[in-house]
Amino acid sequence: MKSYPKVWFLRHGETEWNAEGRVQGQTESVLSERGREHARQQAILMAPILATNPPCIVSPLKRTRQTADIALGGRTYRTDDRLKEVFAGEWEGHLRADIFKNLPEGITPESPHMEFYSAAPGGEGFDVFQARVHDFVETLTEPTVIVAHGLSGQLLRGALCGLNRVELGQLSNRQGVVYVLENGVETVLET
Repeated sequence: MKSYPKVWFLRHGETEWNAEGRVQGQTESVLSERGREHARQQAILMAPILATNPPCIVSPLKRTRQTADIALGGRTYRTDDRLKEVFAGEWEGHLRADIFKNLPEGITPESPHMEFYSAAPGGEGFDVFQARVHDFVETLTEPTVIVAHGLSGQLLRGALCGLNRVELGQLSNRQGVVYVLENGVETVLET
């Protein structure tokens, strides 16, 4: 397995659409109060890490920038489009409960989120999404803080840990924690 630098990964805090059960994809939604609390929890965890001055790279979507502004304590960061969440096509903005009524063949409400979102009509699909995130991972040259999304985070974390498609689809997507990825191993920091 290829060796990568250490990464601290933060998923954005809960958004209003997360709370409503809506598919976001690349459509903008803002943090809920609970989501701002998630970011404050991450800020506590990140303070000693940020003291070492690692570069910080963030998805350009609003929910990740809002999370980064809180969790990184106002620190400067750059954005990278390759970290955006999967584009979920016709499903963006719709309630998952409504989508479940007419799913593509082979997809069920119990399908891993990675497979569910990758099956969205008019969406990005798994292969294009994975290639985009993998392209970003290959640019990492030093220990880095990354703030992004649940599914782009699963692909990122899976690439850093050498996981296959089934394994990365089983990764957790917690908010309010920091995933530490080093030497192909993931650990979770929590308050």
